[in-house]
Amino acid sequence: MPDSYFQLSKKNQASALDAASAASGRAPHLLEKDIWVVWALSTLFQSELGAHLVFKGGTALSKAHKVILRFSEDVDLTYDIRTLAPELVRSASDGIDAIPPSRSQEKKWSDEIRRGLLPAWLREHAHPVIQAELNGMKNVSTRVTEDCIFIDYEPVAPASGYALPSVKLEFGARSSGEPSTIIPVFCDMEELVSGVSFPTAEPRVMKLTRIFWEKATAAHVYCLQGKDGLSNRFSRHFHDLVRLEESGHLLEALAAQDVAEAVAIHKNAFFAEKDASGNRIDYVEAVRNGLTLLPSGNGYDALREDYERMVAEGLLFGTAETFEDLMTRCYGLQARLKRGA
Repeated sequence: MPDSYFQLSKKNQASALDAASAASGRAPHLLEKDIWVVWALSTLFQSELGAHLVFKGGTALSKAHKVILRFSEDVDLTYDIRTLAPELVRSASDGIDAIPPSRSQEKKWSDEIRRGLLPAWLREHAHPVIQAELNGMKNVSTRVTEDCIFIDYEPVAPASGYALPSVKLEFGARSSGEPSTIIPVFCDMEELVSGVSFPTAEPRVMKLTRIFWEKATAAHVYCLQGKDGLSNRFSRHFHDLVRLEESGHLLEALAAQDVAEAVAIHKNAFFAEKDASGNRIDYVEAVRNGLTLLPSGNGYDALREDYERMVAEGLLFGTAETFEDLMTRCYGLQARLKRGA
């Protein structure tokens, strides 16, 4: 029976990482972090919490759907609002998500979830699950904030200043996370090293259609605001949208207009933003009439800097396109969204 990676000596772990790096061309510290990402998913979704959790975002695109060749280090999760706050959602309107019936209720829901219900759930339920599974493991610790759990591990492979030896589990609880499906997830080293077993997981994963519209509307806001303050690690959204189009999933996303509208209605309720002129951004109008996916001014320059750093750190596997080429593709995607084809 293969030895568990976590039971190996530091020296043998380093040897396994080096062997996998040589076979794949991926940096050892990214392969190591990937092990902890899958371990975290396995721990959460095999617990009783897993029935109401949904794995989403770029890491889901990479690890579960396998439509992007990008190392995505943060784990984005949604805990079903209907489970966390059943008393609040009784008066909600029908749809994929529970939506507050009024603006005043929007604020009430957000305040109760962000400041009370979610932090308490993390402290009392999610964090103890992680800690219990770490019991007996050396050189690893955890931290918990209002919406995140951090797993800080002592790295075997020297880490970089960009991909730190810490897995960030970021939780939201203002949607259902639907539509979703269960997809097995494996470590990148699974088929690269023999005689060693690695963590595996079976998370409930947000479907591609919703991930597309969540990323597209986030990129739309970035472009309309024209700021550089949000650019840190934001270029990945634009990269992922292009990869989703490239892999043939745009038509699927366009056909799922009910999902697009649900995302837009949800963001209008919970993620109100203003454009560079101070006008409230209407997500519903945007998904119906076309999103803006090409930034300008300071936002463009800052996004370029973030993208080039991501490339330099080796987070894009294989040959990465230039930032200018990526923006050209985003402009083409923007045009396709405006004409709905």
